[in-house]
Amino acid sequence: MFWNNSAAPASEEPSRPEYAPAFSVVYVEEAAMEHPRTKAILSRLPRAEVIPCRNYREIFARPRQAPTRQKQSQALILAVSADAAIYDGAPVCQDFGNRHFYYTSCVMNCIFDCEYCYLQGMYPCGHIVVFVNLEDTFAALDAVLAEHEAYVCISYDTDLLALEPLLATTADWMHFAASRPGLTLELRTKCAAVPMLRALPALDNVILALTLSPESVIRAYEHHTPSLAARLAFASEALALGWPVRLCFDPMLAVPDAESVYRTMFETVADALPMSQIRDASVGVFRISGEYLRLMRRRRPCAVTYYPYVLTDNVYGYPEEIASRLLTVAREHLLQYFPEDRLFFWSGSEESETAR
Repeated sequence: MFWNNSAAPASEEPSRPEYAPAFSVVYVEEAAMEHPRTKAILSRLPRAEVIPCRNYREIFARPRQAPTRQKQSQALILAVSADAAIYDGAPVCQDFGNRHFYYTSCVMNCIFDCEYCYLQGMYPCGHIVVFVNLEDTFAALDAVLAEHEAYVCISYDTDLLALEPLLATTADWMHFAASRPGLTLELRTKCAAVPMLRALPALDNVILALTLSPESVIRAYEHHTPSLAARLAFASEALALGWPVRLCFDPMLAVPDAESVYRTMFETVADALPMSQIRDASVGVFRISGEYLRLMRRRRPCAVTYYPYVLTDNVYGYPEEIASRLLTVAREHLLQYFPEDRLFFWSGSEESETAR
């Protein structure tokens, strides 16, 4: 059986019909108030109410918040990161064969509102935190690059491209990467703003990783995100501009008629894009840490969070039969266009890292 939500409580829906516009309130740490990046961001929000605070955790880490409601009227929190750390890649993330695999979070939380997103279990708040001292992250990364090359995911805990008109953070990362030949960045996104893409340089060492889902999944679970058609047009433009493009079919969900739904999506993708020009593809079924899922069930009870997952090594995922059927659909289609070494699968086992 695929989708079973009989145990799911009713979704927590906002009770108020209207909310203030996003970022009409901006909290600013005292330490961040005079930073040039803070001033640049505030200049793009001339009508926002600016509220000083001593530490971003006063707002972001308060107990008993309602992240789903906060998503309806997100505030921005500008802060200074104490460590600007570069972290080892998480076990549930694909490393694409890179020995030195890292991620960094210059922004916490996302402007989009996907019901399956692990950020709902990771963060107690629906507002967005921006660490304005990006130069310290660059310095930390330069220290890593002095030792060895690095593959760094910069947009796992947010969608930097979607926030680019406000933050201009992607442009800063591109400028940094342009002079670091030992560095490869992955910029993951569901964004589809073609004019913004044209304003950024296409670099060989910055991979544009575009998450694609069936249109029915987008409409039901990926709130405020662009349509599949818009994302495919975005991918096509990125290829024409010379970007290295990765297609990410992750997470695949066990929705009703999932095999048919995903077959149709893969056919649509192949018809819309010159598949021979795609760098590689990533495929994964839904999986999440046990602690994150417990928090998500409390904060956003819905069909996705209350699916009867199987717990293995503190990671919840689909039963093997269901995961295998989803991945088989992906393999059948993608192996028509990609050699095995350009396909990366995640299902929870060591053997699933490639199509072999």
